[in-house]
Amino acid sequence: MGLGLVFQPILIQTNQTRSNPWQFPNLKSKIHSDLVLFLAYTPFFSRASGETLAFSATMNCSMSGEVPEEPVVSKKSGLLFEKRLIERHVSDYGKCPITGEPLTMDDIVPIQTGKIVKPRPVQAASIPGMLGMFQIEWDGLMLSNFALEQQLHTARQELSHALYQHDAACRVIARLKKERDEARSLLAQSERQMPMSMSTATAVNASALSNGKRAAEDEELGPNGKKLRPGISAIIITELTDCNAALSQQRKKRQIPTSLAPIDAVERYTQLSSYPLHKTNKPGILSADIYYSKDIIATGGVDANAVLFDRQSGQILSTLSGHSKKVTSVKFVTQDDLFLTASADKTVRVWQGSDNENYNCRHILKDHTAEVQAVTVHATNNYFVTASLDNTWCFYDLSSGLCLTQVADASGSEGYTSAAFHPDGLILGTGTSEALVKIWDVKSQANVARFDGHVGAVTAISFSENGYFLATAAHDGVKLWDLRKLRNFRTFTPYDSNTATNSVEFDHSGSYLAIAGSDIRVYQVANVKSEWNCIKTFPDLSGTGKATCVKFGPDAKYLAVGSMDRNLRIFGLPGDDGPIES
Repeated sequence: MGLGLVFQPILIQTNQTRSNPWQFPNLKSKIHSDLVLFLAYTPFFSRASGETLAFSATMNCSMSGEVPEEPVVSKKSGLLFEKRLIERHVSDYGKCPITGEPLTMDDIVPIQTGKIVKPRPVQAASIPGMLGMFQIEWDGLMLSNFALEQQLHTARQELSHALYQHDAACRVIARLKKERDEARSLLAQSERQMPMSMSTATAVNASALSNGKRAAEDEELGPNGKKLRPGISAIIITELTDCNAALSQQRKKRQIPTSLAPIDAVERYTQLSSYPLHKTNKPGILSADIYYSKDIIATGGVDANAVLFDRQSGQILSTLSGHSKKVTSVKFVTQDDLFLTASADKTVRVWQGSDNENYNCRHILKDHTAEVQAVTVHATNNYFVTASLDNTWCFYDLSSGLCLTQVADASGSEGYTSAAFHPDGLILGTGTSEALVKIWDVKSQANVARFDGHVGAVTAISFSENGYFLATAAHDGVKLWDLRKLRNFRTFTPYDSNTATNSVEFDHSGSYLAIAGSDIRVYQVANVKSEWNCIKTFPDLSGTGKATCVKFGPDAKYLAVGSMDRNLRIFGLPGDDGPIES
């Protein structure tokens, strides 16, 4: 037993039947774990059966015929197995794979053997054999490498085809979007022209029935000689009222944001950058507006163009051409990516933004008969108002571009030079060319209050975010009005009698007030009884001595100023601006 091997008996059957028991005389036996191993040193014949029992020095699994790595033996049959094979078979079938007898893992006993060393293959026994093996392995490696290269080539072709399809799909999508925008524009124009066509057809029929007398004008004009308008419906009034209630409730809980620029920061503001946005042959920026969420600044110029400018990148996004005269007012609509421009050519244009950051003209509104001086958007972002020198203001539906009502004040003939919605949306403020400020009830279109005292045209009007204060600018300076008591409680006269105040603007939090004229001044907002202190004065660096518009950036982190040169100037703290250009 010093060899570390277990001898497996090999039965050589004869013609005798196996029913007779074997008899093994003169054998030594030893019991280990209920297993009896019989070792014989010389072969012999059974006297009863004539069978020969021989022992071999190899140990093979009864199932696989291979030398087992973990040999085990069955207590019942004495057969040798590979442990993992017999365990799987017993777990699946519960019986011996050779004899078919019931078998459990308790009937299996492991055998302790020495380390099994597998014999070296014949090919590895000589140098030519080993070279042959290496050649076979090298050939297999080359074939595998060739297959991988083929797969890589196929993958590259598929990727190239997919990229080509993606580019083609992007081009198709861009073309379809362009066609969609054009179709929407044509549809909107058709919807606006449809009532006119119907009115014209009705007039033609009426003239045919009245012996050739034209009745078109009688059909289109009302008793006051003005065009008939559908009016502000009860549904729209309900929408405006609900918006007013919601905003008023929010205003009661309003708090000044912590991100608002503090006073000491505003005192340290300086000019950060200057951007030439408009043409040199017709310089002058007349109006400006800021899209706060995107930090985009829009300007309207004397050159009849509106320019959209990205402050963060310092790049012009789009130049909107189409007006034939100066652009007097610009306004962003904070939803649906819409933009409004008013012009001295008596028209208002509604621009629709697209995915490529270009804007297409969606509506051209021609309801005024004189220069349109101002445009303002309602808090619902569904309606807007235009004010004109023809002494009327129009209330429009933004989606359709339809003028719902056109309001004229019969008590005067002065034109409107400025307009702004109250933050809650039910009050409209307008400034006139004859120094009057008029307050309107939007629901009834009634003039509910008038403020006088200015000298010259009211050039700008701005409501405070708290809804209590109204600031108006004219040739003689800026006046502050208390809307609760309908009275003037403070007047600023920053310039001499020959210099007009062109712009006045509250910041979005209602904490600061900016004035633009021969320079730009920023005041700290206080209450009616307290003093409103001027905390910063910026010189007009345009050289024209005429700053025409001023706007606060988000959280008053900067001021955007337009002047009668073609440059937009940004004032703020160094380090808080976009790319600086001179």
